[in-house]
Amino acid sequence: MAIEIERKFLLRNDNWRAAADGGTPYRQGYLSGSEQGSVRIRIEGDVAKLNIKSATLGVQRLEYEYPIPIADAEEMLTQLCPAPLVEKRRYHLHYAGRLWEIDEFYGDNAGLVVAEVELESVDAPLQLPEWVGEEVSYDPRYYNSALAKRPWRLWGDQPT
Repeated sequence: MAIEIERKFLLRNDNWRAAADGGTPYRQGYLSGSEQGSVRIRIEGDVAKLNIKSATLGVQRLEYEYPIPIADAEEMLTQLCPAPLVEKRRYHLHYAGRLWEIDEFYGDNAGLVVAEVELESVDAPLQLPEWVGEEVSYDPRYYNSALAKRPWRLWGDQPT
């Protein structure tokens, strides 16, 4: 069983950019979604993956991921996944011994930037960088599958 333990945060400022890599473009769409989970197609740079993730609310979820041919992923994104696709650039940086992923969204979710960090256990200690703001791990609106259905620009109550 593959379990992902991940916490997600909004950002206070852009100070993370100085320590981040150049980022990788991501495009992803959803083949299906239910109360139990979602099936996603993702192209990250020049790699494509099929991902299945449980819809459990919180920081711990089941996750399975498999490589697929990029041509198949392109076809599935254009022919099988409903619009809008989730488009973003993912940056990586290290802070206090942890790998942080920063997602800067584009398209229908432009303006949204979130930080994610994977942990080895739900209660693992975590030192937060000064650029990390409000935690949104328990807010399902910030799941990428939710952003595909109801983009951030439509919320009307975006945090600043």
